[in-house]
Amino acid sequence: MHDEFVDSVNDVELKFSREQGFFDKSRGVRILIASFFFLCLFGFLHFRDVKVPLLEPGTNAPDYVVSQVDFDFLDDEATIILKQESVRDIGKIYQLSEREIRKRKADLEDHLTHDQTWREKVGSVSFDEISKGIEAFESTLTDVRFTDPRTLKKMKEAGFDISNYLIFSPTDINKNIKIPLQIWRVLASESFPLDSFHAATASLITSYFSDLDWQFEEDIPSQKLLRKKIMETVEDKYTHVSAGNRIIDQGDKVTPRHVSMLHAMKMALTDERNLWHPLTLLGSLLLTLILTLVSIAYLKTNHKEVLASNRKLFLLVTIIVLTLALSKGTEFLILNMESKWLQVIRFPVFVPFAAIMLCSLMNPGIATFASGFLVVVLTLTLAFDQQGFMIMNIVASIVAILSTRRLRQRKEIFIVCLKAWLSCVIVAFAINLYQYGLRDVVVLTDSISAAIFMLLTAVMVVGLLPLFESLFKIMTDVTLMEYFDPNNDLLRRLSIEAPGTYQHSVVVGNLAEAAALSIGANGLFCRVATMYHDIGKMITPQYFTENQLPGMNIHQLLTPLESAQVIIAHVSEGVALARKASLPEQFIDIIKQHHGNTLVYYFYKKQLEKLGGDKQQIDESDFRYSGPKPRSKESVIIMIADSLEAASRSLDAATEKNIEELADRLIKDKADDGQFDECLLTFEELALVKETLIKTLVAYSHSRIKYPAQEVQVQKPMPDINA
Repeated sequence: MHDEFVDSVNDVELKFSREQGFFDKSRGVRILIASFFFLCLFGFLHFRDVKVPLLEPGTNAPDYVVSQVDFDFLDDEATIILKQESVRDIGKIYQLSEREIRKRKADLEDHLTHDQTWREKVGSVSFDEISKGIEAFESTLTDVRFTDPRTLKKMKEAGFDISNYLIFSPTDINKNIKIPLQIWRVLASESFPLDSFHAATASLITSYFSDLDWQFEEDIPSQKLLRKKIMETVEDKYTHVSAGNRIIDQGDKVTPRHVSMLHAMKMALTDERNLWHPLTLLGSLLLTLILTLVSIAYLKTNHKEVLASNRKLFLLVTIIVLTLALSKGTEFLILNMESKWLQVIRFPVFVPFAAIMLCSLMNPGIATFASGFLVVVLTLTLAFDQQGFMIMNIVASIVAILSTRRLRQRKEIFIVCLKAWLSCVIVAFAINLYQYGLRDVVVLTDSISAAIFMLLTAVMVVGLLPLFESLFKIMTDVTLMEYFDPNNDLLRRLSIEAPGTYQHSVVVGNLAEAAALSIGANGLFCRVATMYHDIGKMITPQYFTENQLPGMNIHQLLTPLESAQVIIAHVSEGVALARKASLPEQFIDIIKQHHGNTLVYYFYKKQLEKLGGDKQQIDESDFRYSGPKPRSKESVIIMIADSLEAASRSLDAATEKNIEELADRLIKDKADDGQFDECLLTFEELALVKETLIKTLVAYSHSRIKYPAQEVQVQKPMPDINA
């Protein structure tokens, strides 16, 4: 059996290139990443919402709620009662009818125009002064307001301007009423200052208006404004609730007063917690330190390659922090939405996002640990039902990880999220059955809530995966499928410029894929990478046997050393083409490693024969590939498959026995040459690889029966009936 841990490490190494730049190796960058993670985790753990029951007004409380702390809450009901009491004694405010004032003014002006007897009463007073006096008195009558003494006192206490208010209350506003003379005297003194009007003017105008009966109206706007002002002066009523007192009983109808009490209790708990107290800060720091050390210990034990590469570490930290930020933002929105939504989103599903991202970009082991880590942190800090939230996120994440192990197309992410949602529905049904008994409405709302979160998860993953693959230079199975497209520029060129090499690559890819799958390696990577492993042959395709026409061998014109250099050059030329086409570094590694530093034995032997067998005159390094040796299981498999497929073409009869003997010899030669020294392939896996390659190659090389040529029958001429 193959080692699952080694497979996990190997899988990560295939997704990330072995090439490490400054960012990957810098100790300072690693410290910055660790500090960033520590600070984000500390902030998330420390600045958390206090958990109190979330009740919606108008519903029935599912459980009784008891005060956890002493607190005072704003008692809106009591405050409203106090405000109503404060305006209970407020009387009405009256004013004279503006329409009637204007009419009486017009009547007076008409009287003065047609009846000149007024001049005898005023003496030398001009008509212009009389006209101005009438205008001034009209303005006073329009502005004056009447009310009772108690209301006037309330107005003064509330800070109202009472300069135009007089104490007088009409008995019946439906009838015209005669205003007392003392009121007219006050109005005259305000309208006709002695320095501007003669006494005769004031007497003439006042006597005319005072002889009339007047229509009163209620000044509704002034009354409303007065009531509002007085109510504003009443202080809000706060009611004290002691710890241990019951806020609401099970089954009671939730009122706004209950909601106010819960909000006040939440604020009191937050204040009591005192975020900036040294002990509170110390507790959050210790918890953050414990979780960070546990994470480091796990990675150091099971995934050393993550700690050894800043790029992988930063990717892991980025996804975890992004998940924490999304969950915190969603919690804020949910808690600040209208209360009717609080019962709908009881168990938000956040963790599958990180599970799918990490499983696709790294491996299932890291995704599983990160999911467990996030479930613990989110359950500790978010203000949701802990039991249901934890179970639903764990189950959905595990289902997502199991379904994401081999994604070949991005649209499959929606299928993964659909499976995770189905598991959420089952969990919601189980939790509701376990806690409350079967309640169809609650199960339905939980299922709809989970469906919304899983749909958003799918959309975010589909949108972010290509971005993360590009930023962190990660090669996923989806990326491999994109490079497997035969319309890729390099593959199209290869099929046209070096068709023999292209066909060779296709066969080697199939062989390598079958062998890789037999030991649990990445078969898809082997198949796709093999399509590009010989692209360097496009530079000089005629120098390679598979592209030569029968009877034509250009090497006859070259020395063995020149031929060897041309053959060896296809590796470096392939690397140059791959870099120009921006192929993944993992493909470039295969191009470099698929021959290792093996000897081009055919031309080495010819050179040796040319020199009379004197090895001292030959520099063996001139006939060796530059390497490096294969460093992964996949590169070893491709090396063996490449050599075996090419060598098998020289067999007279491709029988299973002949191919087996050839495979034994080739593998032994490469092992003796040290080509397998730097890879993770075990002897057991090597035996499985050899067995699979032999069986697959025999299947490809089987002969067909020879079909006999069809005899052409010559049709006899018809006899001539006329002969």
